[in-house]
Parts: sequence; C-alpha cells; structure tokens
Amino acid sequence: MRVHRSGTTLAGAAVAALALLLPLAGSAGAAQDPGTRVAPARGSAYMGMGVIAHDGKGVKPGGGAATLAAQTEGVDVSSHNGNVAWSTLWNSGVKWAYVKATEGTYYKNTYFTQQYNGSYNVGMIRGTYHFATPDTTSGAAQADYFVNNGGGWSKDGRTLPGVLDIEWNPYGATCYGKTQSGMVAWIQDFVNRYRYRTGRDPVIYTATSWWKQCTGNSAAFANTNPLWIARYAAEVGELPAGWPYYTIWQYTSSGPTVGDHNHFNGDYSRVQALANG
Repeated sequence: MRVHRSGTTLAGAAVAALALLLPLAGSAGAAQDPGTRVAPARGSAYMGMGVIAHDGKGVKPGGGAATLAAQTEGVDVSSHNGNVAWSTLWNSGVKWAYVKATEGTYYKNTYFTQQYNGSYNVGMIRGTYHFATPDTTSGAAQADYFVNNGGGWSKDGRTLPGVLDIEWNPYGATCYGKTQSGMVAWIQDFVNRYRYRTGRDPVIYTATSWWKQCTGNSAAFANTNPLWIARYAAEVGELPAGWPYYTIWQYTSSGPTVGDHNHFNGDYSRVQALANG
C-alpha cells in the first residue's frame, strides 16, 4: 500500500475531489431539467404554472373593438398572488374572477377570504377552482374536499360553477402516473361527484397538449363540461377533441395587476348565464 508522506498530497487530493463534485451540484439548478429540478412545495400549484415550460409563450391576442365586444375580461388567482387589488382590476375592465380554493385533499388557499370576498365586493362575478392531483386521492374525494372548502355553487347570479384544473404535474410525472384511460376515469369520478354535490357540471381547465398526452385526447366531457383552455399566444389554436368552442381562454400569465388574464367567450350576459346555470 502506498504511504502518503506529505500532508500537501492529501490536501491536494481532497481539493481535486471537491472540484469534481462542485460542477455536478451546480448543474442540477442550472440545467432546469424537470427530471432533476427540485419540486415545489405541495399546495403551491396554480392554474397554468406549466404552460410556458411545455407549450411556450407567444404574443398576446389583439385587442380590437370587435374582440373587446365579443370577449369579457377575467382573472384567476391563488395564494401566490397574495392580497389582490380588486378595485384596480375592476376599474381596468375585469368583470369576473376565479379563485383557487383547494388542491388535492391537503391544501386550502391561505388567501381565499380576501380573494373570494374581495372580488365579490367590488362587483365581480366569481367562482373557485381546484388544482387536481390524481396521484394522491380519488376524483370523488377531491371533489368533496373542494365543495367542503369553498368550491360550492349557489344560484345567486354572482357565483360561477367550480373548475377542475387538470394539467401538468408540478410535483412529479406529467400524467400523475395514470394511464390515459385511468386519467379519464379519474376525471369522470371528480365530475360525477361534483355534479351530485352541487347540481352543476364543473368547468374543465386544461391545455390541448396535456389533454392529448394524458387522456388520449378524450372527447368524453365535451358535451357536458365547459372548456377553459390555456394557450399563451395570439390565437387559441387547436382545442381538445369534441369541444367545438372554448368558454374561457387563459391567454397570458403576464397581464396587468394580476398576471393570469382570460377572455370569456361572449359578452357579460354570457358570464351571467354561466353563473345562473
């Protein structure tokens, strides 16, 4: 066995080993590889957080007079928005809002009261959404948790039906470990339970590319559930199978006051119609 006769030799070996390790440690953060990136904390997910990473970001749609007449502006918010300046949004022309209520069966929005009541108090029609985690509990269990924690509906003319936010998994495998048929079954379980609890069909929020990958482009919900499509571009683009049109289009995550802005496909009376059922 070789004997090191100098402390300098040992120190040099240690430095060399450390030098080899440092680039590996730094590369995990710099590469932004979803396979190595540290997952966000459970509960921190929000509507559209995976859109830019997976579908990219283009120019915003135009705002001509015809577009403004046919579309009604809205926003969606969650705890990452904190206390929202609702009066500023209202004065800028935003007339409706969706607020994250729950995620999985383990998280409730810590800013829910300020966001849900604040939007209502300035005059907006508002509703709530649930960020789905199909790998944690059943669709029915998550629908119950949602309804029990702010996701209900009442025919008061100011409350929109709940939304199932089903999109890329920020915590792990894109499709939550589900087969395409398994994902469709999970969504159906949620939809059925939500309808049973509230009397309304929930809106489904998704992106076409995710829907194709994770449900096999299922058309099972197109006749019953309004579509909220995510696409950050000048045009809404291809819709998931079966839906002939979208009800809501999330077109940007970089709007004024609150980043996530949306077009409702119709004038204000159509927003009221969705609220009234």
